[in-house]
Amino acid sequence: MFAAVGAEEQGLLGSLYLAEHPPIEVGNMAAVINIDGINIFGPTRDVNVIGLRKSNLDELVNQVARWQKRVVTPDQFPDRGYYYRSDQFSLAKVGVPGVYLHSGIHVIGKPDGWGKQQIEEWTLTKYHQPSDEYQESWDLRGAVEDVRLLYYVGLQAAQQATLPQWNAGDEFEAARKAAIKAVKQ
Repeated sequence: MFAAVGAEEQGLLGSLYLAEHPPIEVGNMAAVINIDGINIFGPTRDVNVIGLRKSNLDELVNQVARWQKRVVTPDQFPDRGYYYRSDQFSLAKVGVPGVYLHSGIHVIGKPDGWGKQQIEEWTLTKYHQPSDEYQESWDLRGAVEDVRLLYYVGLQAAQQATLPQWNAGDEFEAARKAAIKAVKQ
């Protein structure tokens, strides 16, 4: 099942509606694959996972990243609260684990620090501003690489015998258990 939700900047309204009015029982949803923005700087040696260490979906992300000859890194900017400001959060609250990527910062063919500098500059000068629009100068090979990773993670999650789970002690673990229990009753 695919959903394109809107009004994220207005309080996650689209994903909140989906979480409150799911087309199937939440306990039957395997995972959220959240594509909120894309890598515009080119292929990277790393893949940045927002919410790393929250669920066992990390195992799938790591497997696919290794296949791509990339390493998985945690949120480069944890102080910005990206996990709680993007659409997977609405579904996390009802128990569905997810994968949400940001651009890696180790851009192939660029000097160390270049990728992080580009992301910081873009965030300062373009993010959620009138200039936040497509530019012909973007190198979308990194976006293709990230979407390919997400495709294979989603495919593997869908083919597993058991649903992905939150890691023990995670703040959303109880909601997942309750959603699965409700389906079984």
